[in-house]
Amino acid sequence: MASLQRPVDNAAPSSSPAFGTPLHPLPPTQRPPPPPPPAFKAPTVPTILPILLPPPTLRPLAFRTFTKKHNLTLNSSALQALATFIGRHCGSGWREEGTGERVLEEVAKLWKAESGGVIVEDGTKLKGILKTLEGSMSGGRIGAAKTASKGLNREGSFAFGNDSAVDLSDDVTRRPSVDGRQNSFGISNLQVDEDAHDEEEAIKDPRAWLKVLSAFEQPRFTFNVEKKHYLQLTNKPSLFPPPSHKTALFRERYNVIYQRLLRNEAFQAPSFTTSNKPSRLSRTDSTTTANQFYKITPIANLLGRGGTGHLLLGMLVIAPTGTLALNDLTGSIFLDLQHATMVHGEESAYFCPGMIVLVDGVYEEDWSGAGSSGLGNTGGVGGTIGGRFVGFSIGGPPVERRNLSLGTDLKGADVSGGFGWTDFLGLGSEKAVGQRMKKLEQRLVGAGGEQADETRKKAIVLAECSLDQPSTLAAIRKVCEHYAAQDHQPMTFVLMGNFSSQASMAGAGTGSIEYKELFNELAAVLSDFPSLLRTSTWTFIPGDNDPWGSAFSAGASTTVPKQGVPDIFTSRIKRAFANAKAEAGVARREGMDGEAIWTSNPAKLSLFGPAHEVMLFRDDISGRLRRNAVRVGSAAPAGQQTATEEMQDVAMSGTLPSTEDVSEGDTRMKDNQAPGADAHEDYKTAQAKRLIMTLLPQSTLSPFSLTTRPVHWDYAGSLSLYPMPHTLILADAEAPPFAMTFEGCHVINPGKLVSGGGRRKQVQWCEYDLWTKRGTLKGDWV
Repeated sequence: MASLQRPVDNAAPSSSPAFGTPLHPLPPTQRPPPPPPPAFKAPTVPTILPILLPPPTLRPLAFRTFTKKHNLTLNSSALQALATFIGRHCGSGWREEGTGERVLEEVAKLWKAESGGVIVEDGTKLKGILKTLEGSMSGGRIGAAKTASKGLNREGSFAFGNDSAVDLSDDVTRRPSVDGRQNSFGISNLQVDEDAHDEEEAIKDPRAWLKVLSAFEQPRFTFNVEKKHYLQLTNKPSLFPPPSHKTALFRERYNVIYQRLLRNEAFQAPSFTTSNKPSRLSRTDSTTTANQFYKITPIANLLGRGGTGHLLLGMLVIAPTGTLALNDLTGSIFLDLQHATMVHGEESAYFCPGMIVLVDGVYEEDWSGAGSSGLGNTGGVGGTIGGRFVGFSIGGPPVERRNLSLGTDLKGADVSGGFGWTDFLGLGSEKAVGQRMKKLEQRLVGAGGEQADETRKKAIVLAECSLDQPSTLAAIRKVCEHYAAQDHQPMTFVLMGNFSSQASMAGAGTGSIEYKELFNELAAVLSDFPSLLRTSTWTFIPGDNDPWGSAFSAGASTTVPKQGVPDIFTSRIKRAFANAKAEAGVARREGMDGEAIWTSNPAKLSLFGPAHEVMLFRDDISGRLRRNAVRVGSAAPAGQQTATEEMQDVAMSGTLPSTEDVSEGDTRMKDNQAPGADAHEDYKTAQAKRLIMTLLPQSTLSPFSLTTRPVHWDYAGSLSLYPMPHTLILADAEAPPFAMTFEGCHVINPGKLVSGGGRRKQVQWCEYDLWTKRGTLKGDWV
């Protein structure tokens, strides 16, 4: 007789002799007793006896780790939280075994990776970091995160130094963090492996790393003056924000430029000097020493200091009385520029209301009509200061190179300071993934890389593509024939508006049906080049005459940033891309086929994350600058500005163009220039330099008042030029074509696609090299 056995839980009894179970289950009284419990086993993980660690005992080690090594400052509450955490999880061996120092090191790195400020304080961010570390503590040491902690998102990613790897797998980067936010190591959308073996298995086509970022999808940041760091805004943006966001827009611009000035060597008082007197804002001779410096005076501090010279930083505005004034965060004062000269030389830049400028001059106090307080009719600090400020010199703020803003050297190595841990694009911060992205860029598109053909490394930019002009379609066909005949096609094409020479749907201009027909005709032209549609990314950026903004602006300046062309007008072009893919007849990797992207104006093009950033903007900004420029030095002597131009500049980085700072690109056409073209070329070069010297120091694409150029308040960050991009493509139909480099930023204006009159028209476009980050102007006849 088979022995009775207890049936397995949750299993159906069987009458088979092989299982030795009866037909029916046994009654509870007849079941055998349960087996004895297993013997006790000692835990394999050593236990840690918590201790009470006083914060003063931990202070020297925390100071050496946070302040000396990472340039951070701990407040008392954060030190108390760290002492409690280390005492609880590291025990009495926190000093001898080095576990406490390791915890402090990881907390400092995670704090900087989370875009924390200079001051480490106890709050939600620090608690989230400590909770994340708690899930990976084992025996007082930091190890692999516990699998039971499903809310943690930094498993295996705490070895963030140069001696270990960072886990950048999809399951880590896409898992929500403990506070519900996305992982903010600066590697949010880049899945890059750390070692070289994994990189060899990565995608070989560099176009897979090409990202087009709309202005409405970019992360939004604000500069915190107290923490001296950028903080990401988590509130949902709106097209109808409260009025407080309007004042925050100008305050943000002022704070960014002000903190940029304070880091400039010319605005830092030397530690050892024989004289503490600040120098004047002027171009001095070569005998200028490093002991001279500039000091900015707030406008409110001018009260009671009549007849003294000062250097002011403020925004040019038109006062309600119709006079020119200068505003800063403390007050406003009337400005007299009749005797002023430009620091960079005559006609070196434009100065319009809405721009932030440096003005050096003398304050003339006037008590008449100012009241007893000397503050005008407002009666308090922040109003209009009585009197006027007579400016003798005016100039834009110095430009800061990209590597200085991010805290890296020219080769990309990490140095102290900067905002390199801030992920401005949402594709990875410079200090987190910058080095690996540069290595990947070198391997895929660099000299001697896997992409041997130089044409594949190009981006073709066509501006002012007015499709309602027959010559424009012929010019686009000419450009496509040129690149379709080559063995390898360019990586991307960028077509910038206006796509209609007249305002669309404005009543008297192009209607909706006619506007859709324009893209239908463009689709017919592109369909003749299926190889370009299958292998390249096509990006379309609208202008002021494109819908829907043109429907109410009638061709005037629309609000920026501007949404892309609606899908209702672009269906035929998308169908042309689908047909080109179907005609190939071969299986291609998903996502690697050519595509058409209809993005906003402005937009950013990123290649390999932070390794290459290109700003794209379509606007006739040169004409707006000429219309709104303020006259400077109308009463100055004729020879005063000429003598100033002969002087050299004081050591202020980025204030003057030189042969090293401003370099010209290839602006020659294929055919020979007509006689007398040299003088005309010099004028175009001077105008191009003037445009660059006006725009880049302002760190924004729209340095105007809101009445001149409306801006969406909550999306003003997408217009920022800080940190400066590697390349700025500014499509201005009213400015001459140029390609120049200033302070490491390459500025390109492709010009109008079709120009000239007569039977033969000139075709102009820009060929941008994605490896050298330099553009070349091309030309042909049609």
